[in-house]
Amino acid sequence: MAIPKFQDFLFPFLTLLKDSDKSNKEIKDNLIKHFSLTDEDCLIKTKGGVAFQVDDRIGWCRQWLRRALFIEIPQKGIYRITQRGLDYLKSHSDLRESDLMEYPEYAEYAKPSLYKSITSKSDSEAKSEELTPTEQLESAIKVINDDLSADILQKAREMSPAKFEQLVLDLLLAMGYGGSNKDLAKVTPISHDNGVDGIIPEDALGLDKIYIQAKRYKEGIPVHKPEIQQFIGALNEQKASKGVFVTTSTFTQGARESVNNATSKIVLIDGKALAQYMIEFNVGVSTRKTYEVKRLDTDYFEE
Repeated sequence: MAIPKFQDFLFPFLTLLKDSDKSNKEIKDNLIKHFSLTDEDCLIKTKGGVAFQVDDRIGWCRQWLRRALFIEIPQKGIYRITQRGLDYLKSHSDLRESDLMEYPEYAEYAKPSLYKSITSKSDSEAKSEELTPTEQLESAIKVINDDLSADILQKAREMSPAKFEQLVLDLLLAMGYGGSNKDLAKVTPISHDNGVDGIIPEDALGLDKIYIQAKRYKEGIPVHKPEIQQFIGALNEQKASKGVFVTTSTFTQGARESVNNATSKIVLIDGKALAQYMIEFNVGVSTRKTYEVKRLDTDYFEE
């Protein structure tokens, strides 16, 4: 049989979590049973051939429901319905993207360019009228990367402090700092860090050093001014001129303002920027498939 369309998975997925938390495997097994899918059905791949349709549909269900704040992840690989999700189930018997668009968190994520100008027209009509095929492709890539960013930050927050510090060093190395001598980059031992989590040379010769502070903070818990001032103090003790403060959350306005008054040059990288840099410089991610956009070669057709 044909596997049900993607949005047909949304409501059953949410309903599964109504009474208890579920793991990835439990969700998949229950949805396979719900739709009476055979082993052959589960082996059907997406058109691009890079994933199984069932896994792809379930994965996007998780992302959409998380973006709408219908579900949350209390621990790695476990999903829980939120009060918003429970409230939705009380008064609905189906779930489509149009329903999720009623929630600003999802609407801003899914249709940032259209959110403020939603009309009575369908999403497909709005897309065809307002976006060129190139823009639709770029929009689709943005949606995929936004989901990837959310996954990256979730994984980063689950890391041990030492592993996260190494991640930050790996990223700076991938960005070109440290030159070819990667052995000069190091994580500071926890017992002797003196307010600095890592050190990396700015260039291949090691003429200047960049001092690093890496903080794994939960979403909604920002880095405040005192943490930045402590880092500034650590840089002053080291007589350092450059520093990078990286977090998986955000920085308060006071934290950002304190950097402007520092004698050292300090760059702040919040969770959003961290995930974007990791995607751009291929740290912790891999390419599943490459799509080429081609144009007409007019020179070839000229006489």
